[in-house]
Amino acid sequence: MDIDQRSFLFLQGPHGPFFNRLAHMLRTAGAATWRVGFNQGDRAFWFHAPTYIPFRAPPEDWPDTCRALIAEKAVTDIVLYGDTRPIHAQAIAAARQAGITVHVFEEGYLRPYWVTYERMGSNGNSRLMQMSIDSMRRALAQSDIRQTDAPGHWGDMRQHVFYGALYHWFVLTRRRAYPAYRPHRALPVSREFRLYLRRLLFMPAHRLERALASFRVRNGGFPYHLVLLQLEHDASFQMHGPFATMSEFLTLCIESFARGALPHHHLVFKAHPLEDGRVPVRARIRQLAQAHGVLHRVHFVRGGKLAPLLDQARSAVTVNSTAGQQVLWRGLPLCALGQAVYAKPELVSHQPLAEFFARPARPDTRAYRDYRHYLLETSQVAGGFYSLRGRQQLMRQVVDMMLAPQDPYDALSSGNAAPRQQLQVVR
Repeated sequence: MDIDQRSFLFLQGPHGPFFNRLAHMLRTAGAATWRVGFNQGDRAFWFHAPTYIPFRAPPEDWPDTCRALIAEKAVTDIVLYGDTRPIHAQAIAAARQAGITVHVFEEGYLRPYWVTYERMGSNGNSRLMQMSIDSMRRALAQSDIRQTDAPGHWGDMRQHVFYGALYHWFVLTRRRAYPAYRPHRALPVSREFRLYLRRLLFMPAHRLERALASFRVRNGGFPYHLVLLQLEHDASFQMHGPFATMSEFLTLCIESFARGALPHHHLVFKAHPLEDGRVPVRARIRQLAQAHGVLHRVHFVRGGKLAPLLDQARSAVTVNSTAGQQVLWRGLPLCALGQAVYAKPELVSHQPLAEFFARPARPDTRAYRDYRHYLLETSQVAGGFYSLRGRQQLMRQVVDMMLAPQDPYDALSSGNAAPRQQLQVVR
């Protein structure tokens, strides 16, 4: 299909201007673009008024509206961020029925230095879930690039938090413009805004607290296992994991550690960088550790860089955090309790958790390097959504990938993959 016959319908994207910039480049290439906005936060970051379509009806009307828009605008492609929120899942269903392509953006499987670009689904709905490492190796026979190391700095966490706070401020202050809007999370928008603002204001204090906690762990002289925490409201945790609440996961970790770990081993919980306190994770960890008699062996680190803690860890546990990739990159044993794109038999342990803490099984590091190589040749695109330099780097590659007739996985298998851009260190 010629580019001038392509019509891209954008739904909700990452907080900030990325989708607006992406649409601008697609229009420059000759395609048509449209944006459906569900609240004022969506509108605030879309700077091409003629192509903006406000959706102010009740959510129950969205599936019919989506199908009507596909027909009215001759939509050939839908673009969205995350595939599990209800409006996106319903749009994907409509797209499948109409036989059109869905471009799914997500945070990088190798984050934070890449973003993920796939078609029709991501995370637990990704094509990666059905692929074996042997099939990836066969596809890699078409490629021979040097593996890219992650840089020491990237620098978009502050921008991520800033754009999140700004987005929720627009939603909160202009609610009358979209009276039927319901957020995909249960928390009220006003509470979301206060949590983002609080995180911005307390960043210096949290940095000091984190430094002290990390210092105690790294200089404690004890072997430790690391638990990679996620956000309870994150789609991967909710939709592709076995736990209804974070408390269930914490309970299993501490009970299993108390039963299985050697008495001189410690357990370190590493909070997600965007943890905002909506769930009292730290208090619950302390309560559970005290109940199981291991309070003096359990530690909590608030966010921050993962690498220094991983460098001295014995093993790691997660539900399905993408941080598990950093564990595997170091050849450390990893227990993943939920569905994850990296949860291949060669890579993650399927031992009961108490047994894992006692005798963790190591991954096949050669298999992981092939797996990582495959991701870098396909769905992982250098750049970021939130910082200006990250967006600039991302835009150099991703538009061509969207316009290509094949998705990244098929393009590699058929020998039609475009040359990949090498990651640049952004300081």
